[in-house]
Amino acid sequence: MVQDDTANFVLVGVGGQGTLLASNILADVGLAAGLDVKKSEVHGMSQRGGSVVSHVRWHPECVSSPLVGLGEADILLAFEKLEALRFAEFLKPGGTAVVNEMQIVPITVSAGTGVYPEDADLDRALAALGAREIRVQGERLAQEAGNVKAANVVLLGAVSRLLTLPEEVWWTCLEQRVPKKFLELNRVAFASGRAAVS
Repeated sequence: MVQDDTANFVLVGVGGQGTLLASNILADVGLAAGLDVKKSEVHGMSQRGGSVVSHVRWHPECVSSPLVGLGEADILLAFEKLEALRFAEFLKPGGTAVVNEMQIVPITVSAGTGVYPEDADLDRALAALGAREIRVQGERLAQEAGNVKAANVVLLGAVSRLLTLPEEVWWTCLEQRVPKKFLELNRVAFASGRAAVS
């Protein structure tokens, strides 16, 4: 379990995966818990399939900077496996990586000038940090819930199991961000993500 009132999160993915919505909901959850929250995001080429990175920090008194430093993240939430490897160094020793079982091949790999890393490469990088690794079948669980685009909510459900905040706090914040016609679908997706983490 992560200490709820002082937590650093780094969310990484590829444009179009819902990374920014997830970071907004995560920030909302911290605020709903009565904490000071800061959030920062970088998404320059995200609409063209580039990396998206968000930092979210919670603290009971004051968050001095919105940025999580290298080796400071309690939780790395990776929406894609290559992005997990690319940003693993943000995890603190003993931190937790929640990794979506999703592979999006970058242009360098499809053009033949690069190689997509093996799962073992990510496993070794996280093991070297003493990190706990949790793999989640985000797209599959979201599809089962009714829409593959809800994978971000599946992953938030997984993250919620690492914290002691009541599930109701998470769901209240989700309701404020998700269109009403998709609420039930997202409720199922969130529950699936929670159930995926033992």
